[in-house]
Amino acid sequence: MSGPGAIEEAYRHCESITRARAANFYYGIRLLPHDRRRGMCAVYAFARRVDDIGDGTLQAAEKLSRLDAEARALAELEAGDEQALGGSDPVIVALGDTYQRFTLPAGALAELIEGVRMDVTGVSYEHFDELVLYCRRVAGAIGRVCLPIFGARDEASTEGSKAEALADDLGVAMQLTNILRDVREDAENGRVYLPAEDLRRFGLIAEHEERSAPALLASLARGVAAAGAPAADGEGIRPLDALVRFEVERAHQWFQRGMELAPLLDRRSAACLRAMAGIYRRLLNRIQAHPERALAERMSLPVSEKLWVAASSMLGGSG
Repeated sequence: MSGPGAIEEAYRHCESITRARAANFYYGIRLLPHDRRRGMCAVYAFARRVDDIGDGTLQAAEKLSRLDAEARALAELEAGDEQALGGSDPVIVALGDTYQRFTLPAGALAELIEGVRMDVTGVSYEHFDELVLYCRRVAGAIGRVCLPIFGARDEASTEGSKAEALADDLGVAMQLTNILRDVREDAENGRVYLPAEDLRRFGLIAEHEERSAPALLASLARGVAAAGAPAADGEGIRPLDALVRFEVERAHQWFQRGMELAPLLDRRSAACLRAMAGIYRRLLNRIQAHPERALAERMSLPVSEKLWVAASSMLGGSG
């Protein structure tokens, strides 16, 4: 695969993946100019491929082998290897063109791969700071790699560590939202992301109880069923509700910091950022209002509401 026509075809392939799979992401990037939108689709298509390896049904050894292969392909791309850039893999071809057009930071997408390795190897989180490292790898890294694709209000404003830190914080906020949305689904798949210290703090596991997916599922079932049970802090709400409220507030704090990035971007890029963040923040509020429902099903916003948030963001609103 080589030449302008092949590159265009590669971008169309990535755009089709993004339309089909990016339930929230796509509503924001639709607001970007054509070249920036398709660059974001190339990044998403690669990230989706890596995530699918981690979330798939293959044995752990095979998953790690495939992640190694993606890491090698990425390293060759970042080194400007002509064979990789002109190969038959449309995602790599489009991503390679995006690297050349926007000078994406080397190493950021490799951090995503390392984050997915943490999933495959079953890394657990005793403390929140440990979870933040995971979030920075699987989501903050995406924020940092997308930063050069966004148009800046002033080119100097998105250079240096401040803008990168804000993009990273916003990625952490979005990943924390994903974790709260998927608590039950993740536990059923043997994964627990909520820090053990928080589960103990709100009485969802005993002080010395093993932090495991079965233990969490059992505790969640008890929490949902125990209507009216007092919280450990004596505020008269259920322990499960107290935990969700605590984690939602924590995620909102990360959003508040991360959204300081928006004024540094041009109008359409800022609108894209507000749309994506607005959808996630509305989802976060819905989880806070209905924790039992969040634990019974995968909550999402209706398409009409996502479209409204995207339209509002173009007018400067947060949705």
